[in-house]
Amino acid sequence: MEESVVSSVNQFIVFKLGDAEYGMNIQDISTIEQVMPTTRVPKTPDYLKGVINLRGDVIPVIDMRKRFNLPPAEETEDTRIIIVKAGEVTAGLIVDSVSEVLRLDGSSIENVANFTNEIHAEYITGAGKVGDRIVTLLDTEKIVTLE
Repeated sequence: MEESVVSSVNQFIVFKLGDAEYGMNIQDISTIEQVMPTTRVPKTPDYLKGVINLRGDVIPVIDMRKRFNLPPAEETEDTRIIIVKAGEVTAGLIVDSVSEVLRLDGSSIENVANFTNEIHAEYITGAGKVGDRIVTLLDTEKIVTLE
């Protein structure tokens, strides 16, 4: 009789905003797209860049730099829109670049109780340790919740 082994390894898509690295659970990611033109929607929060038409679906796009109160940056050939699904919400997140898929086991993830960062702690679920790097792990659902 075989015993099932529960793996505590999680996979994260790692992206950059400036020099900082952030990770989102790969299960929340639908696709990663090149930047495309957005249509601005009046009377929406400043961090909502607009909407895109992605294969017939209208998807709101969040500028992650504005969401985290970071200074603006020019879009480059590395800039991407990460399409995420959190609950019933699908949204695009504009990031400076997407670098890798990272596998972390539970022992590599630190609690955020004493973790400080420029971004609001409410968006952070933990900090992944990878050698001498720290990847800030984000709560996708809280990121896409429009205030």
